[in-house]
Amino acid sequence: MKPTNHHHHQSPMQRRSSEGGFIQHEHKGVHDAGQHGPTSGEVKGSHHHDHQAHGEHMIADFQRRFWVSLVFTIPVLILSPLIQDFLGFTLTFPGDSYLLFLLSSIIFWYGGYPFLKGLIDELRQRNPGMMTLIGVAILTAYIYSGAVVFGLPGAAFFWELATLVDIMLLGHWIEMRSVMGASRALEALAQLLPQAAHRLLPSGEVEEVPLEEIEAGDRLLVKPGEKIPADGVVVEGQTEVNESLLTGESKPVEKKVQAQVIGGSINGSGSITVEVQKTGSDSFISQVINLVREAQASKSHTQNLADRAAFWLTIIALSAGAVTFLLWLTVGREALAFSLERAVTVMVITCPHALGLAIPLVVAVSTSLSAQKGLLIRNRQAFENARRLKAVIFDKTGTLTQGKFGVTDVISLSGQAEETLLTLAASVESLSEHPIAQGIVEKAKKTRPAEDFLARAGRGVEARVDGKKVEVVSLGYLEERGVEVNHPGLDELFEQGKTVVFILIEGKLEGAIALADVIRPESREAVAQLKARGIKCLMLTGDNQKVARWVAQEVGLDDFFAQVLPQEKSARVQEVQRRGLLTAMVGDGVNDAPALAQADVGIAIGAGTDVAVETADIVLVQNNPQAVVSILNLAQATYRKMIQNLFWATGYNAVAIPLAAGVLYPFGILLSPAVGAVLMSLSTVIVAVNAQLLKVGNNA
Repeated sequence: MKPTNHHHHQSPMQRRSSEGGFIQHEHKGVHDAGQHGPTSGEVKGSHHHDHQAHGEHMIADFQRRFWVSLVFTIPVLILSPLIQDFLGFTLTFPGDSYLLFLLSSIIFWYGGYPFLKGLIDELRQRNPGMMTLIGVAILTAYIYSGAVVFGLPGAAFFWELATLVDIMLLGHWIEMRSVMGASRALEALAQLLPQAAHRLLPSGEVEEVPLEEIEAGDRLLVKPGEKIPADGVVVEGQTEVNESLLTGESKPVEKKVQAQVIGGSINGSGSITVEVQKTGSDSFISQVINLVREAQASKSHTQNLADRAAFWLTIIALSAGAVTFLLWLTVGREALAFSLERAVTVMVITCPHALGLAIPLVVAVSTSLSAQKGLLIRNRQAFENARRLKAVIFDKTGTLTQGKFGVTDVISLSGQAEETLLTLAASVESLSEHPIAQGIVEKAKKTRPAEDFLARAGRGVEARVDGKKVEVVSLGYLEERGVEVNHPGLDELFEQGKTVVFILIEGKLEGAIALADVIRPESREAVAQLKARGIKCLMLTGDNQKVARWVAQEVGLDDFFAQVLPQEKSARVQEVQRRGLLTAMVGDGVNDAPALAQADVGIAIGAGTDVAVETADIVLVQNNPQAVVSILNLAQATYRKMIQNLFWATGYNAVAIPLAAGVLYPFGILLSPAVGAVLMSLSTVIVAVNAQLLKVGNNA
């Protein structure tokens, strides 16, 4: 695949995915961690660490405020008459109400500060949200209770104020930790690289250098068990490399000379010399970090729905609070405190805390799950659309097939054993560099020594094996020599568009070997699973009709387009879309870029070290078409969880608001602000647990 560097220009798809704020739960003004992470170009070092440190600082701040407030809450509870009545003890002394006011003031100003600041920020932005709700609730409670201490008739509820602040601080602290978890995953990726590398000098000596000093073209010695310092190519040695952390491939991958290696993967038992090709922001790991960050940044369609719901819920809560207050006053309750308490409870219980968390937590879990599976989501909206796909178009070469010649058939024309023919052909071809030769050698289990090798351009090769003259030649060469070729099996091979070579031993035609672009074993399974879901599977290829038909039949496709030029691919995608089918395009991203951009969901497969496929919505790290099925499964499961969370967060409020307003008061059922806060936090916990349940059954 052609390396692309997406740091210099952004495609429309990239710009689209970078718009809007970060998806995570933003408490405007409470913590500026809303702008969670740098823009897509700023992969490296300081930006990421600054942002990480800022997030950690915000978590520590909420943690500290929670513990301090909790310590001051204990004496507030002990001094509260209602708690004393409930626990059956009495503790009064001169000035106890003033001490209660002082302790509550500390909790209100120190613990409640983030919410009060958030209230001001939201009103300034004319975007009332959760902070407005919490801020109004604690402000009302504090001012009213303070007025009672200094002479207003009524009952103070300092203990409700204190416990509400505690619970809100605890909720925010837990939530911020969960949101930071996704950023920690990026940090872990960045730490995959070793601290230093062994650089080979022209003199043959080895020097140890810090990673920042490595440049493209440097040669590095990687010893057994060490992490590979940078993306590059093996120029000396042979080993097996563990790439599981990067690609999800569980088996160690064999690496010989000319093999590509990824920085951060772990070298096995052999020593290798690697020539560096990419460092810093161009490296695989940096681009993965970028893509994960872009995925977190791109605004989810469902998240927009949650934002709207939170806004309206805030308006409803403030209105319901005001109406509740006025109604209880007009029905003649003797205490202003009761009306006020109902209004405060309504506003507390309606806080869309769970709603604000509903989507971000699911996004955080699905992003990390997809990364584990080797699916890098760049555009969340396209990812969400994947659950509604009706057609998937695959590129042929390198996607459904391996993009290299392999033996598909061996035919004996004179009774010789097929294995013997293959061994003889491979023995001759082992001395050739031709792709056909490599395919034959790879298929044969063994070869024998060959001598007197001779290659004829466009005709074939010959050599002596075990003293016999063996030739591997083309059909054209046989026709020139006037050799008759008659075998029913051969017609079928030609019909399938395969490349056929013939084996002559001592001038006598003995057999034929057919080669074709090898179909990936996973392709059939992937297509079968997609068709079982009622999704049409099609193929685009520049190859001729015969080859396309053979691949389509082998894989089980519904339809195919053959002899399609690269510039025509996007038009073919449009053609399928015009049938009213939501369409995904799966390609290797080299000449498929326009088609990937045109499709409703663009999936770049087999990214290897070139993760930055500009126009794809989803990038697959591995060359496996079955990952398309994983995308569908994860998209459906993610959407299901988002809807469940939205339903719970809003449905809960529909029940809670009337209860808080005192609808069931005639039946003796009344919710206090503190119980309201507990229930609201419970809804947050349920939403958080439900998001984590996405991992069940979706693990890599």
